Amino acid sequence: MQVNWGLISTAHINELFLAGARQSDELEVLAVASRDAATAERYAREHDIERAYGSYDALLADPAIDVVYVSLPNSLHIEWSIKALEAGKHVLCEKPLSRRASQVKEAFDAAQRADRLLMEAFMFRHNPQTRKLTELVADGAIGRVRVIRSSFSFVAADPSNVRLMRHLDGGGLMDVGCYCVSASRLLGGRPERVSGEQLLGGDGVDVVFAGILQFPGEVVAHFDCGLALTARDDLEVVGDQGSLFLDDPWHCRRPVIELRRPERTELIELDQLDSYMLQAENMSAAIRGEQEPLLGRDDAVAQARTIEALYQAADGSEVVQLD
Repeated sequence: MQVNWGLISTAHINELFLAGARQSDELEVLAVASRDAATAERYAREHDIERAYGSYDALLADPAIDVVYVSLPNSLHIEWSIKALEAGKHVLCEKPLSRRASQVKEAFDAAQRADRLLMEAFMFRHNPQTRKLTELVADGAIGRVRVIRSSFSFVAADPSNVRLMRHLDGGGLMDVGCYCVSASRLLGGRPERVSGEQLLGGDGVDVVFAGILQFPGEVVAHFDCGLALTARDDLEVVGDQGSLFLDDPWHCRRPVIELRRPERTELIELDQLDSYMLQAENMSAAIRGEQEPLLGRDDAVAQARTIEALYQAADGSEVVQLD
């Protein structure tokens, strides 16, 4: 069974999703929707998409669409994910699903009622590089894990960039820092307390954010991210016998892990696979009942809960304890 996809919005991130989806014969991007019919039709022509709709509701009414990819601004993720689920569509929602754990729970409750799947789109989690990293940690390649360090940043210079708009839930932590949080949780587990500091820009969003997460077993994660810092993206897991370093942890375009020990460094090279393709294939297989979605309710709620606590810590200059 080929799974038919629809795109909710014409956001730039769709370019990456389309490039990955079109490498697979397990699915087809059949339709795209915009708030403006002319925009949708132009986008469909430019990207060779069969159907174009001048409203999101019109796409959701198309019975041929099995699943939608929601790539709207952050503040609209929950609203349109729930609308899509209630319309009988499965949903892959671009990260972050929300900065509020209560909203994420609400969306997954809607998915359960509708008997449909909902997944948060952290594409790097689907890549073999990420899987190999977790295997190396679990196998004790660096001994006891003590520190997880990560970064993700770039400069958003255009004031009209949605990432710089508070009412659209913009900000560095939401846009790129969420990757650092996701990886820290993947490797460290459930954080017990967090702290954070932020510098504001745009119309009041965090353009620089630094956070610390304390995990059980005396594991500490620290990260920095932002929209006003030079382009950076790396991840390092430090143990008492060595460390694992990834120069390209999020896009996984150059999949290699450096296993660093005092005596030598070993390069572990992996096959280059498109994370967006793997993500779309996992969701499509889950819809067919062939696989479980890689990321489900528990991960998405924990992600939003951590982001919410980090913002609370930064806003109040305090350490936040998590239940």
